Amino acid sequence: METIGTLWLYAAFFGLVTVMLIIDFLGFKQNKGQEVKVKTAAYWSIAWVSVATLFGGALWLYLQQTAGAAVANTKVMEYFAGYLLEKSLAVDNVFVWLMIFAAFAIPPALQRKLLLYGVLGAIVLRTVFIFIGAWFVQEFSWVLYIFGAFLVYTGFKFLKGQDDEEKNLEDMAILKWLRKHMRITPQMHGDKFFVRQNGMLWATPLFLVLILVEASDVIFAVDSIPAIFAVTSDPFIVLTANLMAILGLRAMFFLLSGAASKMHYLPYGLGIILLFIGFKMLMLDVFHMPIWISLSFIVLVLSITAWLSIRHSRKHHETTL
Repeated sequence: METIGTLWLYAAFFGLVTVMLIIDFLGFKQNKGQEVKVKTAAYWSIAWVSVATLFGGALWLYLQQTAGAAVANTKVMEYFAGYLLEKSLAVDNVFVWLMIFAAFAIPPALQRKLLLYGVLGAIVLRTVFIFIGAWFVQEFSWVLYIFGAFLVYTGFKFLKGQDDEEKNLEDMAILKWLRKHMRITPQMHGDKFFVRQNGMLWATPLFLVLILVEASDVIFAVDSIPAIFAVTSDPFIVLTANLMAILGLRAMFFLLSGAASKMHYLPYGLGIILLFIGFKMLMLDVFHMPIWISLSFIVLVLSITAWLSIRHSRKHHETTL
């Protein structure tokens, strides 16, 4: 499989990710126990998007010098298309986290800790999934058609509506299994995941929530990783776009937590994008679509759905006055 990824590039990228995680962790330690304000979340979101954009610019400069302008333009467009795709799909993940936190009555101060560990776990799991996916695509090219069919199916599910997400969390198999096989305290113990009672180690409900957060990301990775492989088969681009989108998840959660009900048309936009990418994947042997078309389509659909959602929210607000 052709890739621009070299050992030096991977080392530089993971070095950047490590530095950003340390900065995020230090910010968490400094403001531990405090609720994240929307204004602060907005600043952090801008910072994460800026880092992702600067990385794309640095990658373009590097590739232009080492591989030529044509390769640089193509790979960077693939990176930004993948980043936008992952960022938009992550919004649905945020809504599920909101539902989980509401079901377990997790206060905002504890949500910060859960999301910090959740993002760390997501980075590890996504990295593993991406390299496994890249290996499958390289060894079995027909896997791309399975990915495409799955994305078409998922796209139709988004357009139809996702009522299954509203089911009682207590009915989830993973939650039932954990309650059956682990000693779990009936009440929270501050920000602790485990406590000792009568000389025995018990998990707290906070640990259950952390498992659900990680499990939800695994479920959404099943959608998002095949989707980005339709944009590019280069594992380095897939990895960088994925992780750059994940790094800003925590800030995006607090930014969107108060606006979840206002994004009325976003699921439909995501459904259209997944259908487009799925059909593109299924037609690989018939028609090769330039990356700029994919990037333009994603930007156009997200812009239209954002505009329609804002318009719908304003009309709903006016009718309730």
